[in-house]
Amino acid sequence: MKGFLEDANYSIGLLDEGATLADVIDNCIYEHTHTGKRAFYVGDLGKLVKKNIQWQNVMAPIKPFYPVRCNSTPGVLEILGTLGVGFACSSKSEMALVQDLGISPENIIYTNPCKQASQIKYAAKAGINIMICDNDIELKKIARNHPNAKLLLHIATEDITADEEVNMKFGTTLKNCRHLMECAKELGVQIVGVKFHVSGSCKELQTYIHAISDARCVFDMAEEFGFKMNMLDIGGGFTGSELQLEEVNHVIRPLLDVYFPKESGVNVIAEPGCYYVSSAFTLAVNIIAKKTVEYDKLLPSGVEQTRNDDEPVFTYYINDGVYGSFASKLSEKLNTIPEVHKKYKEDEPLFASSLWGPSCDELDQIVENCRLPELSVGDWLIFDNMGSGTLGEQSTFNDYQRPLIYYMMSFSDWDEMQDAGIASDTLMKNFFFVPSCIQLSPEDRFSTAA
Repeated sequence: MKGFLEDANYSIGLLDEGATLADVIDNCIYEHTHTGKRAFYVGDLGKLVKKNIQWQNVMAPIKPFYPVRCNSTPGVLEILGTLGVGFACSSKSEMALVQDLGISPENIIYTNPCKQASQIKYAAKAGINIMICDNDIELKKIARNHPNAKLLLHIATEDITADEEVNMKFGTTLKNCRHLMECAKELGVQIVGVKFHVSGSCKELQTYIHAISDARCVFDMAEEFGFKMNMLDIGGGFTGSELQLEEVNHVIRPLLDVYFPKESGVNVIAEPGCYYVSSAFTLAVNIIAKKTVEYDKLLPSGVEQTRNDDEPVFTYYINDGVYGSFASKLSEKLNTIPEVHKKYKEDEPLFASSLWGPSCDELDQIVENCRLPELSVGDWLIFDNMGSGTLGEQSTFNDYQRPLIYYMMSFSDWDEMQDAGIASDTLMKNFFFVPSCIQLSPEDRFSTAA
């Protein structure tokens, strides 16, 4: 691969062992307080290295294909590309991003279940052949626009729990797989494997047992039609927890050994997204407005709480919201809690509070109810685990200004990359040394990517 993008407008602070993530955040807040209080991320790219080592230790030889939509920032894509991770793309723009890294088409899969004809043609021209399909209409569209396509049949899994609300579910049934194979045979389209996906919120690991068993049935069915199947995609749903990874591996490893042993020639891949990036990014936001509200208007409906009548209740507005970094809040619960940056006493009183984005839209609620010390306009809040689903193409709603991104990596993580034989001179050009006592002048500050 070519290495890092020549025109990428960013660099990575290489921290010695005396410097910490908290030091970097402190310095950035100090700088922003004097130059303009803009929300920003700090991305610890060393965590991607650690996650990849963990994956290789637990899940090898299953090859990871990173879903670009989770976090498409250049630092993430280029580190993962250097680590040898493949990429799962859902659009033309995502395919173009990873192509610019020099990633070979064999390491890119087109995973959008509902593809535009123009984007199928783009994939064909770029030599990106592996793509997902779960219905005959999509199959015919692919046949018309990509004669060299190699399809993975996306089969449905029963992973929807009672507390989940899902409006649309992708994946076909085993019965319909036979119909799709008949259509593919008539149209001259290759079917080379199977994909399934188990949600990260699924508590029943037995779902993997049924999914892998169903995949084996589809492989056996394919033999009847003369298809040579050689790929199984077990999807995403990896939360980033080492325990969850080990639990999944404990369930699927015996099944894969029986149904898809090494001698079968079937390559098993997965699509870990938030697994890699969620914990790597921390978001800092600034309070831009504050007001006191009536207590009963703050509480979620049906919740009863008691308080001192004299106790104030606060609503805070911050300079980022659901039309920006908290976009996932529109469809799922926030998986992180705010941390107050400024120091306060342990016995300082905490007050019922809510957090809202800057749009003044009724949907732009970040945290419905939490307990915080009394804060002031200009104070900072920190959200960790913000690396997944928050750093792609973002809205320009209400003149929203995208947060800056500060990349960092510790020397020990850099050494891990060198020991793994994946460091290069091209990669090194993107790093600069940051001393343990961080006091960055305007001439020596972190480069950023907006």
